[in-house]
Amino acid sequence: MRERIVRAVAGLMITVSVLLAVFVSEYWLILTAFVGLNLLQSSFTRFCPLELILEKSGVEK
Repeated sequence: MRERIVRAVAGLMITVSVLLAVFVSEYWLILTAFVGLNLLQSSFTRFCPLELILEKSGVEK
């Protein structure tokens, strides 16, 4: 369950930041890059801050 939530939040963050970049300011693409880099590093290190938060919140694995 946590993995699905992490993917959903990442997808939502990327979509929202791209829309904000198109309609507000191109600097919102920094958020897109941050989310993408975090996904990349988590694939190597298996560490994801959101998973930690969800675990402490009591969301089932």
